[in-house]
Amino acid sequence: MEQETFNEYLQEVLDQQEKVERYDQRMEELAALEAYREDVSRLCCFRGIETHTALSLVTEIGDFSRFASARQFSAFLGLVPSEDSSRNRQWRGSITKAGNIRLRLLLVEAAKALLRSGVYGKKSKRLVARQRGNDPAVISYADRANRRLHRVYGKLLLRGVHHNKATIAVARELSCFVWGMMNGRIA
Repeated sequence: MEQETFNEYLQEVLDQQEKVERYDQRMEELAALEAYREDVSRLCCFRGIETHTALSLVTEIGDFSRFASARQFSAFLGLVPSEDSSRNRQWRGSITKAGNIRLRLLLVEAAKALLRSGVYGKKSKRLVARQRGNDPAVISYADRANRRLHRVYGKLLLRGVHHNKATIAVARELSCFVWGMMNGRIA
C-alpha cells in the first residue's frame, strides 16, 4: 500500500516536471520570434533575468516609453515606498504594491537571483552565453547595473536594513535599469 502511494506521488512529480519543461520550451520558442528576440536578448544581459522574466516584461509592458521616467515605471510595478505627508511631517512606509503584481514578483525574484549568484564580479557561464551576440554597450550597461545593485545591497545591509527590505530596494533599482535599457538610455 505504501509503495503504491509513493509511486503515485512520484508519477505526479514526474508529470509536473515534464509540464514545466514543455512550458519552458514554448517560452524559448516565443522569445525567439522576431517581435521579441532583440528585447528579450537585451534584458537577459542582466544577472537574475532569464527568458521567462524578460519575455513577461516585454509582452506585458509593451512600449516602455509610455513611462516618462524610471520612477514612473517603478511606481507602475508597485516598487516605490508609500508616503503620508502633511506640512512638515513626512512618513514613508512599505512599498505600495499597486500595479502589476506578476511583474513585481518576477523582478523581486530576479533581484534575489542576482544577489545570490556566484562570486561578486565574476560572470557565470550561463550569463556569458546570454550576453553573447548583444551590443557591447548593452553588455557594459548590464554589467554596471549588476555591480551597482550588489553595492547597494551591501551598503543597505551594513546600515542595518533587513535583508528583505534591501532586496526590495534592489528590485526597485533593477526596474529602473530595465527601464533605461528598454528606452535606450545606456550611455
